[in-house]
Amino acid sequence: MTTRTLEPDLLHRMDAYWRAANYLSVGQIYLYDNPLLKRPVEFADVKPLVVGHWGTTPGQNFIYVHLNRAIKKYDLDMFYIAGPGHGGPALVANTYLEGSYTEIYPDISQDEAGLKKLFTQFSFPGGISSHVAPTTPGSIHEGGELGYSLSHAFGAAFDNPDLIVACVIGDGEAETGPLATAWHSTKFLNPIEDGAVLPILHLNGYKISNPTVLARIEHEELDQFLRGCGWEPHFVEGDEPEAMHQLMAATVDKTIEAIRAIQADARTGVGGTRPRWPMIVLRSPKGWTGPKVVDGLAIEGTFRAHQVPLLVDGEHPGHVEQLDAWMRSYKPEELFDETGRLLPDLAALAPAGEQRMGANRHTNGGLLLRDLRMPDFRDHAVTVPAPGAVRAQDTAVLGTFLRDVVRLNAEQRNFRIFGPDETLSNMLGAVFEVTDRQWEARTVEGDEFLAPAGLVLDSMLSEHQSEGWLEGYLLTGRHGLFNCYEAFIHIVDSMFNQHAKWLKVTKALPWRRDIASLNYLLASHVWQQDHNGFTHQDPGFLDHVVNKKADIVRVYLPPDANCLLSVADHCLRSRHYVNVIVAGKHAMPQWLSMQQAVVHCTEGIGIWEWAGNDRGAEPDVVLACCGDTPTLEVLAAATILRENLPELKIRVVNVVDLMKLQSASEHPHGLSDSDYDSLFTRDKHIIFAFHGYPTLIHRLTYRRTNRNLHVRGYIEEGTITTAFDMRVQNRLDRFHLVSDVIDRLPQLGATGDYLKQTMADKLVEHARYIDIHGQDLPEIRDWVWTPPQ
Repeated sequence: MTTRTLEPDLLHRMDAYWRAANYLSVGQIYLYDNPLLKRPVEFADVKPLVVGHWGTTPGQNFIYVHLNRAIKKYDLDMFYIAGPGHGGPALVANTYLEGSYTEIYPDISQDEAGLKKLFTQFSFPGGISSHVAPTTPGSIHEGGELGYSLSHAFGAAFDNPDLIVACVIGDGEAETGPLATAWHSTKFLNPIEDGAVLPILHLNGYKISNPTVLARIEHEELDQFLRGCGWEPHFVEGDEPEAMHQLMAATVDKTIEAIRAIQADARTGVGGTRPRWPMIVLRSPKGWTGPKVVDGLAIEGTFRAHQVPLLVDGEHPGHVEQLDAWMRSYKPEELFDETGRLLPDLAALAPAGEQRMGANRHTNGGLLLRDLRMPDFRDHAVTVPAPGAVRAQDTAVLGTFLRDVVRLNAEQRNFRIFGPDETLSNMLGAVFEVTDRQWEARTVEGDEFLAPAGLVLDSMLSEHQSEGWLEGYLLTGRHGLFNCYEAFIHIVDSMFNQHAKWLKVTKALPWRRDIASLNYLLASHVWQQDHNGFTHQDPGFLDHVVNKKADIVRVYLPPDANCLLSVADHCLRSRHYVNVIVAGKHAMPQWLSMQQAVVHCTEGIGIWEWAGNDRGAEPDVVLACCGDTPTLEVLAAATILRENLPELKIRVVNVVDLMKLQSASEHPHGLSDSDYDSLFTRDKHIIFAFHGYPTLIHRLTYRRTNRNLHVRGYIEEGTITTAFDMRVQNRLDRFHLVSDVIDRLPQLGATGDYLKQTMADKLVEHARYIDIHGQDLPEIRDWVWTPPQ
């Protein structure tokens, strides 16, 4: 017997609202003209190229109208994430019906002319994309690439105790690795300090042309799977609209009341165990309410409903009548008045003001963004009486700064540190002096820094979840930092892609407010993975990042701890960028005082006069370096050259801001040609020691006048060996760098030849020594910088 949660009048109006959303969705996919069907649909009314995804759309429209009812009944702060983001017509239709779309885009008015524009713009040149794009009000998740909806939902819920994020998950998306892992995010959600996530797993049975796994396993197995992940699933299954409306309404009520009960118990001290959060499983036909059969083939409830279920083109002119019949099945004359406006009794079903999901302030996070309270990074400075006089662990120094950032913002709870169980390994352990790892599962004796509430989320070994949580956190108006091993940040390459694209598009939308930057700290980097070996050695994320729009990406490679502090302070204060910082965790020489570091990082690149000897004269060679380890080796090479070739004029240039190398015409941080030439000269040989792959430097500098550029960096050589041998294998070491200089300067003559022989001898000595002793030569381990005389 069907539970009657909805009175007949409300049921009738909700069904009509659903029909209106479905009608608008079909119109967006197909129509160019005749939006109210005031005459029969003609071939000329149909777009020349019909593009879109129908299959998921009616189910999402169904969900939206039921969430609207719940928002009004329970006075909720809720927004909607569309995991099957290719159901863009649904979100556009619903935000149009509730009025939030027209408020942002007044030309898409609430009348026939506005409907025509609404339909025409969809998947049309100069219009909007077919996904739940940044242009869609109420969206923080485009869903073009599947797998991240639930992670984003939890990121949004953290530290938002009054928020419920309704997250619709497609059954195809549920097969992706990130989504399959995200079910476990409940082990990190604190019912006191955080909001809630209501997953709605939409089982419509098919992907593009294959069945979905979760739709084909037995009910008992699906129920056990979801319960095993910590959820309490509630099933809504069927295809008869009236019965489904009643069942969905009752189920939504049950889940909202369960969420409120969990939170009330926790917030009043009643709850003592980790809660089992409710979720909904909606099983409905793919392409529900669409054409049942086309040209003798079943459509509704099959994979054929996935995209455009009814081809209307020159080869299928007879389908125009079927399209007309399909659209008229929604009875638009019962939904809109003569002018094209939704009837008042239907419009009243939507929430008002900022309770509309398309107008929820959390979905335009920049509106809620507050500046971080920042400590003075100078208070954490390493005292450097002279270049190279002291050693320090750069990220350990940074850890004390981040500790104070956490402490100063703990009350307003708008800053978190994320990572895949690498915070301690990356030497950021100082943060645990003031906070804990947030963890809702069991604890046992001997666990460290685990607590139900904490501002570090690094207890799940999943780069995907760290990235997804952080993105959701940033998109809803907060700040954060993702710390990760450099080699394994590649796991989220495509997630970075999508976020960078989001930033690029939103930057051009006046109504979208800037959000806090996505900050990556890549530590345990390629030159400090000698103990883990080849699998942990890959600096290629930098190559990936610089492919994105120049006004979005920034890349920093500070040479020491004071520079790292200056860079980190800058990045945490920035807005609407992706900042990548690469820093080491091993003890390394420190080069600059804090005052010098601030100047150097502000400029982003500069001549280190104290390291060279070319003041007042033209240099014979330029030694350039970018990254902590390349800087060490360049300065060691400069010492060898200066001691053995005292007449040689050497200029040392250090790069902190990688994008300084690019032309000013291509990147906002890029140097002008004249400024670049003043550093690197127009014709002198440049021996450039780089942290990453050498080709990246060539890419960034290809427009520069000076073509005498010779880059040394990671060339995909590595194993478990000594730190210095890693550099030797990749020809980044001081001995190879000295030999490179000699090879480029034939005027050095016999003196250069003998020095080159010495360098070759040193490489042999090095190889023999590590084979016997298992560590680097004493002159390498104990090397210290000596200034020019």
